[in-house]
Amino acid sequence: MAATDASPKFQQPTDFRPVPQPPDFHPELVVKTPHDGLHFWQYMVAGSIAGSFEHMAMFPVDTVKTHMQALRSCPIKSVSVRQALRSIIQTEGPSALYRGIAAMGLGAGPAHAVYFSVYEICKEFFSRGNPNNPAAHAISGVCATIASDTVFTPMDMVKQRLQLGNNMYKGVLDCVRTVLREEGFGAFYASYRTTVLMNAPFTAVHFATYEAAKRGLKEISSDSADDERLAVHATAGAAAGALAAVVTTPLDVVKTQLQCQGVCGCNRYKSSAIGDVIKTIVEKDGYRGLMRGWIPRMLFHAPAAAISWSTYEASKAFFQKLNDSSSNSGTIK
Repeated sequence: MAATDASPKFQQPTDFRPVPQPPDFHPELVVKTPHDGLHFWQYMVAGSIAGSFEHMAMFPVDTVKTHMQALRSCPIKSVSVRQALRSIIQTEGPSALYRGIAAMGLGAGPAHAVYFSVYEICKEFFSRGNPNNPAAHAISGVCATIASDTVFTPMDMVKQRLQLGNNMYKGVLDCVRTVLREEGFGAFYASYRTTVLMNAPFTAVHFATYEAAKRGLKEISSDSADDERLAVHATAGAAAGALAAVVTTPLDVVKTQLQCQGVCGCNRYKSSAIGDVIKTIVEKDGYRGLMRGWIPRMLFHAPAAAISWSTYEASKAFFQKLNDSSSNSGTIK
């Protein structure tokens, strides 16, 4: 009898009752949302807006950098940012600082749309649920730059040739036609290999630094440095842009040489081999020639990255609110 009394009291399946759910719980309405709550096209639009804002705002600094990096046939003279800026304004006027901006506008939007959308997709794939994985951020950045450089390189070449001025081209279309006629289609991608080799480490450093800096700012001051605050994205972006710019300046000099060869007295190279271009630069200008323009490059990328990331994150926040609003309006109550 004692053994019978000690037997479990809940042996029948019917004794297991379902746990009551909250009143508003609807299992049939629970669906998997896209990464960060955004769709692919929304990443593209946000990236396009961010890229256009970034490059248009900082274009004069980019023009100064291009002039400093262009290796001419005449003897090399070391010039500062102020001297290069004064020379451009005195020789060609203030408007020369914006020569080629149309080419930048045509290339920056589509390229950055590809850039950020590919980054977000790859980050979701490689992170495997761990948002603080620096390796995933770096690899995703490399994938993004390979894709975006395919779109941006031709217009970047046109932009840099127009920046050097000297009335060689009447505009974007004239430059495109002239290059096609005299040098062939391959000229638009003469610097592609160098560009990818430069932007791959640039982007790896940039994205890894950005994510780490953003995370660090949140830990330092969690109350004021919220993840969605503009100041966090701007500060983290500026730090990432400055560091990545300095590290990759030598390859940027090589890229400028290949894109501007034969223009305004710049050297023309028999091949697009990076080693040959570096050898020529070192022979003519010493190893310091590989760091020409690092100051304006850093001055460009630090604020440019701050503008780009702030604009990008603000655009993402807008789309997230838009998606949430649409989702709430379609919910059955």
